[in-house]
Amino acid sequence: MPLPKISTPTYELEIPSTKKKIKYRPFLVKEEKILIIAMESRSDSQIANAVKDVLSSCILTKGVVVEKLATFDIEYIFLNIRGKSVGEDVEVLVTCPDDNKTQVPVLVNLDDINIKQTDDHKKDIKLDDSLTMRMKYPSMGEFIKSNFSVTDMKPEDTFNLIITCIEQVFSADESWTASDCTKDELDDFLDQLNTSQFKEIEKFFETMPRLSHTIKVKNPNTGVVSDVVLEGLTAFFA
Repeated sequence: MPLPKISTPTYELEIPSTKKKIKYRPFLVKEEKILIIAMESRSDSQIANAVKDVLSSCILTKGVVVEKLATFDIEYIFLNIRGKSVGEDVEVLVTCPDDNKTQVPVLVNLDDINIKQTDDHKKDIKLDDSLTMRMKYPSMGEFIKSNFSVTDMKPEDTFNLIITCIEQVFSADESWTASDCTKDELDDFLDQLNTSQFKEIEKFFETMPRLSHTIKVKNPNTGVVSDVVLEGLTAFFA
């Protein structure tokens, strides 16, 4: 006689970027093994890939394609699954900013962590009096290719990331969808932009919603109390 199946609870949450509600379950021992191996590798890309694999298994709502979710969506969903799987409190090792070397463990409650959104963020970038470019959020896969940081990328990588995030260009009378254009056509279009227009694109990435949480850290050696901002996937991965 085969062993019985163990029932697993299900939960519901809202995807930040789309406001769509999804159902999910906690991760199991087999998925925890994947996460532990990735964590021990200390590789951002391996951690991200492990998280994507786990989310694909734990998200129960049909039609959710993890690879197409925005980076901050994946981070937010993962933290919720992690909280329901092994507890809402996670211990993170934080470097004290006053000496930039002393590390102290800090207990963070995952329920306190939210998506940070700025008032000046916008997806529609007005290029001139007639043309507007609408952007979409980069997926986790695109950030893996780019080592998670727009500022650290080579120029050609920056342009490639921007191209993947163009959704459409439109005017009052016409519209051009990026998926209908070739990469060369999009390259040529970006080459026409002036410095001011390109800075607006950079601002889109800089002000993009992100997982963020500010904590107070006391350096045991100096007694100095500092605010430390934890951001991104690896900051909360434990």
